[in-house]
Amino acid sequence: MIEYKKMLLTIDLHKVLMIDWRKEKVYKRVLLKLSGEALAGDEKTGIDPDTINAICDAIKEIHDLGTEVAIVVGGGNFWRGKYGPNMVKATADYMGMLATTMNGLALQDTIEKKGIDTRLQTAIEMRQIAEPFINRRAIRHIEKNRIVIFAAGTGSPYFSTDTAAALRACEIQANVILVAKTIDGVYDSDPKINSNAKKYDHITYKQILEQDLKVMDSTAISLCKDNNIPLKVFAMKDPKNIVRAVKEENIGTTVDNKED
Repeated sequence: MIEYKKMLLTIDLHKVLMIDWRKEKVYKRVLLKLSGEALAGDEKTGIDPDTINAICDAIKEIHDLGTEVAIVVGGGNFWRGKYGPNMVKATADYMGMLATTMNGLALQDTIEKKGIDTRLQTAIEMRQIAEPFINRRAIRHIEKNRIVIFAAGTGSPYFSTDTAAALRACEIQANVILVAKTIDGVYDSDPKINSNAKKYDHITYKQILEQDLKVMDSTAISLCKDNNIPLKVFAMKDPKNIVRAVKEENIGTTVDNKED
């Protein structure tokens, strides 16, 4: 009888722990979209050690919650296509893809120093420094609790890293795309220009396309809309917002296909 009561107590305790765990972890698998500028901090260019360390601390925290994490990183802290106005656009875009790989290597190095296995995959083959992107291999890494960083965009010019984030999220079957930006959500106009701009707590993909709001490029928005992958848009100024977004706290703007 005593052993039976101990067993019941263990089962009840297990249920309590499971309830607490579910409160802590909302999303099973996320894709985090980081701009290159997010890694630069106040310097706007290059990589700021304190900033990237704080971002990776937040990434480690959501990983420790049990959330599976993949990352798509931009390269704007090193290069943007507009920096080469007299270049062939494809050439400028390929240079941007190399910039994203530099950021991917920096993220990989910082995350691994925190004790988490990480894999960098690039859409353009660079076998000496990264794995080539293979979808099934990426999913397998994620299932083995590794963080996968996707660099070099889609591997094709004329497509942004926003589109790469939407594409990779579809391919790895992510539950949500976390979009870390310089502003704290989606507005009906640019809040840096219009002080009366209205912030949305929730908006649909259809409304974003109709109003031509600059959340992500239209190709990325259409891809998310067609594949029913929600976005959580929030400010990157405080890296802890990554954790708050995963816990589905009331921050930023949620974008999906659900009508209010």
